[in-house]
Amino acid sequence: MRKLTHAEFLGMRRFDALDGLRAFAAVIVVFFHFAGPRAAFLSGWIGVHVFFVVSGFLITTLMLRERDRTGRISLRDFYLRRIFRIMPLYYVVLAATAVTQYHNGQGWKLLRGHLTHYATFLNEYDLAADTPFFHSWTIGIEQKFYLVWPLALILAGAVALRLRIPVALLGIAVLLVPFSAAWESLAVHYTVLMTGALLALVLHSRRGFALLAPLTHPVAGAVVGAAFLVLHLSVPRLTAALHGERHAVVVYGVGVALLLPSLLGPGAGRWLLSRRPLVFVGERSYGLYLVQAVAASAVFGMAPKLHHGSPAAGVAVAVVALFAADVLYHRVEQPMIVLGRKLIKRLDARGAAGGPTPPAPEAGPAAEERAPAPAAA
Repeated sequence: MRKLTHAEFLGMRRFDALDGLRAFAAVIVVFFHFAGPRAAFLSGWIGVHVFFVVSGFLITTLMLRERDRTGRISLRDFYLRRIFRIMPLYYVVLAATAVTQYHNGQGWKLLRGHLTHYATFLNEYDLAADTPFFHSWTIGIEQKFYLVWPLALILAGAVALRLRIPVALLGIAVLLVPFSAAWESLAVHYTVLMTGALLALVLHSRRGFALLAPLTHPVAGAVVGAAFLVLHLSVPRLTAALHGERHAVVVYGVGVALLLPSLLGPGAGRWLLSRRPLVFVGERSYGLYLVQAVAASAVFGMAPKLHHGSPAAGVAVAVVALFAADVLYHRVEQPMIVLGRKLIKRLDARGAAGGPTPPAPEAGPAAEERAPAPAAA
């Protein structure tokens, strides 16, 4: 067996192993919320940063390949894809959360004062941990990243393509400057997103890929995978050693970024995380993440004697949430993605009728089209 080549990487249209990685992250987040102290060894709170790295990597890869293919990055198409991918399911679950909590007097009192922030994707500025939709703060973080990063990438490329990596490094450096406590608490998440974006820029470059190509060899990939597992299980000790979660999060994000190349090459990690059950969960991880609070209300409503904060509760909520996510996947997510693609094609056809335009971008990496599912920290 051999390592992956740059041409093979550029030719990859699917990243199934990354779906499996998101399945792992989604499940440990649910267990963090509902499985109690016996699941603490999973460090589920940090699972969100797996999603952030994967998100930064995938959307940047999509944009870079679009530019290679068409000569430009279409902001219109990018934003339309994100709107139809994220917003419909988000608002459906937010409405379902409001309805279920309306019949739960105390839950509704906790939720109604925060609906304005939730409805406008300002979730990260309203961190009331006792609200039923608190975990959605990560969606607000990603929305801001989706708004700003494509613009920065286009501007850097307009000046000189070789400036893209320096711009990403500069962005990370600025994010790490502790201007204020409030900035520092938010900037760490953008830093992790930018880590994934930087990885995409490096791998897209022939020279950059050559530096990380050894990680795609099966033997090196197995070593990296084992090292990442040790890193993940050592998160509590790492947090204590670095005197806080924020520094541990940055180190963990770098660890996830170094893991990703090993999941692209022909190794055990890619094989394991590409198994159909894991890909199935990963494809539905956005819905699984969003609907977990509604699923918990259903579980504890049907089984009031089930102990909140037990492994059994974590399993029950995860199963119910996955069932609901599967329904939403077929009834909301996929139809809305298809509708968005049809709209883009219609707009492209209208533009073509008025004069020559660059061809519309293809779907890009299939994993990105399913979008990362943020999780609560």
